Amino acid sequence: NQELTFLTKQEILLAHKRFTELLEKHEKEQIDARVPIGRIITLPELKSNPFKERICQVFSTSEQKDGSLTFEDFLDLLSAFSDSATLEIKSHYAFRIFDFDDDGTLDCADLEKLVNCLTGETNDAKLSSTEMKQLISNILEESDIDKDGTVNLSEFQHVISRSPDFVSSFKIVL
Repeated sequence: NQELTFLTKQEILLAHKRFTELLEKHEKEQIDARVPIGRIITLPELKSNPFKERICQVFSTSEQKDGSLTFEDFLDLLSAFSDSATLEIKSHYAFRIFDFDDDGTLDCADLEKLVNCLTGETNDAKLSSTEMKQLISNILEESDIDKDGTVNLSEFQHVISRSPDFVSSFKIVL
């Protein structure tokens, strides 16, 4: 549906081709076939993204909460990550991706997971607990306007609005 997406007709056709390539032979006939998360994250555009599992979970409409994607889900994902998606859309989805426990706020546990995703989980890259505490305290100092110890969506969007490179970095293009 053209008006629900930031994608062009060309991009949708390419997305369909790429999605279909991820389906098993017998799944290609199914109208609402789902590609499991394990296959989605093999896409070169997602493979090196530290949030790839979380991205699939956020865009998946699966009732099993298994991160599998229908073609509609896949289009929603690509649309939010496209060059034409607005700052508001991108920051909304970024917030949901970083809200690991889906409680509507970024608390210390979410921020710690976020930092670990960005620095990598290897021991030489991992922050010490002192460094982590300091970093999270700095993040909250910067972002937690109402001082409740968490970052809500509007606080997050406020921070993002001051990060000019956020929009260009929040993208996946096939």
